[in-house]
Parts: sequence; C-alpha cells; structure tokens
Amino acid sequence: MKKAPSLLTRRSLLTGVVASATAPLFVPSRVLGLGGAVSPSNQISLGVIGVGRQGQVDMQAFMNHDDVRVTALCDVNERNLAAARGILAQKYGGAHVRSFADFRELNLDISVDAVLMALPVHWHSIPSTDAILKGKHIYHEKPMALSFAESRHVREAVRRSRVTFQFGTQQRSDLKFRWACELVRNGRIGKLQEIQVGVEGGIQTEVFPVQKIPTHIQWDQWMGPAPESHFSSKKLDRRYHENITDFSLGMISCWGIHHLDIAQWGNGTDETGPVSVEGQGTYPASGTCNAVQTWKVRYEYANAAPITFASEGEEITHGIKFIGDAGWIQVKRGKIWASDEKLLLDPQNKEGVMPVKLPVSTDHTRNFLDAIKSRSTPICGVETAVRSDTLCQLASIALRNRRKLAWDPVSESFGTDTKAARLLEARPFRGDWKLPALS
Repeated sequence: MKKAPSLLTRRSLLTGVVASATAPLFVPSRVLGLGGAVSPSNQISLGVIGVGRQGQVDMQAFMNHDDVRVTALCDVNERNLAAARGILAQKYGGAHVRSFADFRELNLDISVDAVLMALPVHWHSIPSTDAILKGKHIYHEKPMALSFAESRHVREAVRRSRVTFQFGTQQRSDLKFRWACELVRNGRIGKLQEIQVGVEGGIQTEVFPVQKIPTHIQWDQWMGPAPESHFSSKKLDRRYHENITDFSLGMISCWGIHHLDIAQWGNGTDETGPVSVEGQGTYPASGTCNAVQTWKVRYEYANAAPITFASEGEEITHGIKFIGDAGWIQVKRGKIWASDEKLLLDPQNKEGVMPVKLPVSTDHTRNFLDAIKSRSTPICGVETAVRSDTLCQLASIALRNRRKLAWDPVSESFGTDTKAARLLEARPFRGDWKLPALS
C-alpha cells in the first residue's frame, strides 16, 4: 500500500512557482504565519463537494479552524455555489475560490488536500471513491451509500489509498453520547440487556408535479446515477429527497445511522455486527416520497446485547436507551437521563472512577484535521463507519424480505441466502456512471 499523501509533496510544484515570482514589498503577517496565524504552507486545503444546506453547515465548521482553508467548491446548483462563495468572501475578505460543476474536476486539483463530501445519498459513493483514489483525505457525510456493495467499495478505496476518513456521525464528538457509552461499558447499569433506538419516521406526500428545469441547476447531473425522473423543486429539499427511494433508503438510514452508531459504540461492537435481523414496516400508499414510513427491527448479537430499532412513538422514544439489569440510561441530542440520577455525577470520567475510557473528541472537524496531521484514525474511521452503516442496510433488507435473516458479521454476508444477498449489491447506475475501478 502507498503511504497517505503528504501535504508538502502535493504543494512542491506550487512552492516552486511562488519562489520564482517577484517578491512583494509587503507580506502580510498571516502569510508568513506570524502573530499566531497559520501560514498557507501549513494549512490544509479543503475542497467541498456539495454546498447545499448540510454542506454549508459543515464547511463553516471547518472554517472555524485556522489551519484549514476552503479553496474549491463543487455543486450542480449555481445558487448553492453563490451562497457558499458569499460565506467564504465574508470569512476570507473576498479571496478567490475555484468553483466546479463536475466533482471530477475538483478531485483532479492537486492543490486540494482533503474533501468534504456532502451530496445527496445517491451520490455518496462515486465522487468519494474518485477523491480517495486521487489521494484526498475525506470527511464523508452520512450515510455511507445506497447499498452495502457501494459502502464496501469506498472502504476498500480507503484501505488501499491509506487516506484519512472521517464519517459524519458527529455524535461521537459529543460529551453526552460518549458519557452514556462509557457508563454502559463500565457496567454502571449492570449487565446490558437491550438497546432501544428510536428515530424520526418517514413521510407521505402528494405526487410532485412536473416543473420546468430552472437555468441555475443542472438537473441531469443532479440525478446522476439515479433513475431518470421529472424535475420538481421539492426534490432538491433534503426533507423530501431523503424520503424518495431513487435517492435514499429513507429515515431508516439518514436518521438511523446517527443513533445506531452510538448503539454500536455503547454495545462494544464497533468491529463486528449482528448475527440476525428481522422486522416489519409500513410504506406510503401514494405520493412521491415512498421510503419506509414506520418500522420496528430487531438485531441479535452473538456476544452483545440485542438492539431494537424503530420509528419513534409511544413504545420507543427518540434517542438511544441502554437497559441493564440494574438500571437504564437514555441519551439524545442535548439530553442525557437515567433511572438513577446519581449515575450522572461524573461526566468527565475522572481517572480511577471508570476504567473503560472511550476515545475523546470534542469537535468532529477538529478531530479529522488532527488525524490528517498525525496520520492516525479519527473518532469514526471507515471501518467503524461501515459497521454502523451496515445496520441501516440490514434493516432495509429485512423489511423488504419480511422474514428473519441470518447475517455473518465476519464474512459480512447472508451466507447461502441468495435472495437476501442480491439486495446487498449496488443498484444499476444510470447511463455511463459507475464506481471508479480500484485497480
């Protein structure tokens, strides 16, 4: 395997160009790295692929760090690009940033060290693999992809390229989620009996009417590998396209990955998975949004607690609830509570109090940048990401099969169950789109 790309190696050509130029009479201190500023030669150059709502949020999180600079943007929606350029101009004082409509052009830019990929789900695997194989470190928004085969493909690309991969499950960088998992892993609620995971369910809508494609968006490129469909402005809205099966698995994946990832962390199963999965679900009877609306899925593990995963309701509420034989702990964004409030007296897990200490990250983007520099694995690297994301894939497949499925977490397969195995494969891609070859 080749070594992870070096920032200095990638910039050697640019350094030569600068050295041959006529020196300016005045060089700002920020350029030289004086006064605590980070000089450009020590900054990580970040390209952003997908600058819609989530992409802009992530981009601004990176812009809080002085040792990274956003230098390139990519989106097929010119209004998204204009909004992102405005954010950068306000931050950087109107500095030039390269803009692309084709992710392949951005990925070919050797001055870009890392990419933030924040596209709709049906676009996750192809641009990411392309970036990784070109030596870019990647912050990969969740979920992994539309299929398990695509997720495995991205993972293999990371293994071969040895770049830094951070999954966008930012709850691992939140004190309350780590605190809950440490309490569970240290036996504070006794022997773990079950984990309940509840997330927002799907939606039902009308059939979106056909609309004229506006000039500011390249609709054919937006659809990309997905089946061809008519344009509707609502399809550009994350709330809707994440509930359309041409573009996503639905909330079972887009919301589920966040809390299932924490369930895996608290269960101590980051390196493995369940041995069986079964469940039932309901789907919209009509309308454009056709992803699963309500569901209840059960995962059994060989040497860990079972997980019940459902669309939130009276029985299972939003968040992750760890149930032990001596109490329970529940956590969601912004809140942690327990059967006994005394369990929550030590959020920082001081030395000697709880011997099992999980990796600490207080900022997901900072953790990614530090991992690039130290050439270490971030808080949610690709191996962990695929294991957690697999639970979403298994849930979707179990609902479609309507029967209990045996899963082998070692070979990551359904064994001889060919009917279920077919649903692990990537869907046919439209037109000439395909996953970049790994060879």
